[in-house]
Amino acid sequence: MNLQNLSLKQFLEKTAGNEPVPGGGSSSALNAAIASALTEMLANLTIGKKNYADVEDLMKETASKMAENQKLFVNDIDRDADAYNLVFDAFKYPKETEEEKAFRSGKIQEAMKVAASVPMEVAERAYQMLDTIAKTVKKGNKNAVTDGCVAMMACRTGILGALLNVRINLGSIKDEAFVQELKEKCDWIEKETVAKEKELTDWVNLALGF
Repeated sequence: MNLQNLSLKQFLEKTAGNEPVPGGGSSSALNAAIASALTEMLANLTIGKKNYADVEDLMKETASKMAENQKLFVNDIDRDADAYNLVFDAFKYPKETEEEKAFRSGKIQEAMKVAASVPMEVAERAYQMLDTIAKTVKKGNKNAVTDGCVAMMACRTGILGALLNVRINLGSIKDEAFVQELKEKCDWIEKETVAKEKELTDWVNLALGF
């Protein structure tokens, strides 16, 4: 599947259709990509401005990193869909004999772990952007502060959406240690994400007098 090469209109139409992919996982990756792009835009709107000469190098570094992240998250749109298809294919294995049942069950478990691990990677990578987004908003071009806030909100949506996909897949995985590890990661990342978004929006509200 090659979702990333669809036009925006085509992607939305495909999402709205009666197929399970692209779904919430791909959309979460898309939100993270949007967050990367908006943060890069804010950095680029700051670069070259006389009043922001002291953060020029920081903004160049941020723009470069966000461009790299955007590519990764765009690829994740397809990776999430591929992970779902892996699970779907695993359920197609024959289950007539005990040997076939055991083999099928093993393949399903393998696929479910992949389906949980891909959105976990998306959530973790997106979470790592939160501090950069906040710093870019606070130090960057003040005329684009609200664009940076939208980046933070899109990033939060990408993270929490990805975590939902992790959790729904954990319910079918029998490896208790694997499940516990990812559950703990999900809980911690969700809590920290919500707190970081609130800290930035509170700062912006105070700074802009909203």
